[in-house]
Amino acid sequence: MVNFQYKERYNIEDFRQIMALLRQPDGCPWDRVQTHESIRRNMLEEAYEAVTAINHGDMENLREELGDLQMQILFHARMEEETGGFDFDDVCDEACKKLIRRHPHVFGDALAGTPEEVLTTWDEVKRQEKKQKTTARAMADVADALPALWRAEKIQSKAKKEGFDWDDWRGPREKLSEEIAELDEAIASGGDVEAELGDVLATVVNLARHLDIDPEKALGGASDRFVARYTRMEELAGDKPLTDYAPEEREAFWEQAKAELKK
Repeated sequence: MVNFQYKERYNIEDFRQIMALLRQPDGCPWDRVQTHESIRRNMLEEAYEAVTAINHGDMENLREELGDLQMQILFHARMEEETGGFDFDDVCDEACKKLIRRHPHVFGDALAGTPEEVLTTWDEVKRQEKKQKTTARAMADVADALPALWRAEKIQSKAKKEGFDWDDWRGPREKLSEEIAELDEAIASGGDVEAELGDVLATVVNLARHLDIDPEKALGGASDRFVARYTRMEELAGDKPLTDYAPEEREAFWEQAKAELKK
């Protein structure tokens, strides 16, 4: 058993100590063998679980998920500390300095009276920090681990700031019809279907952006509706599995479920 003082309430320093204890030779066999790469996916999963709690207004669960997300941060920082790299204090130091640099209207003499002006200042400082001398460089620096719809939206938004964009939603809507036609042609001719489908999706994101719709949220809502309708289909099917019904019967169930859930 490790040497540890149990408390009624713990703080961030206790959190750091627990992580260090888990990683030491007589700590946890699983925690000891992990690497940045082996727990990479955990970081994404915990972030998504925190966002799910926000989506559902579940603040009790959000508190737990934020702790799980913080654990991932401490885990990675501890690994680096063990190898003589950075530690959690370095992480905090960099974050604080970044906030100070990117808020010159708060910590300096710059002016920013609206949220839009704040974002403009933030982007300008960020580009200076990352030496993004061109918009193309800023686009390339958008994290490739982002969900593809979200990444496309961010890249397109950077192009918009340089004036490379349609005037309104009509432009991407017309382009969408063109891209779908090219997809149809690729399917019929054995062309590069994946590339053409990607162009369709990118154009859908562009259309969503011009309509002030979050494409991730829109697709998530569509998935939720599909699950709800399919659940109702199974209820309408009764004790028989849907596979026992003819295609036209399943379609009838679908249309009924769709109509009922619109009410």
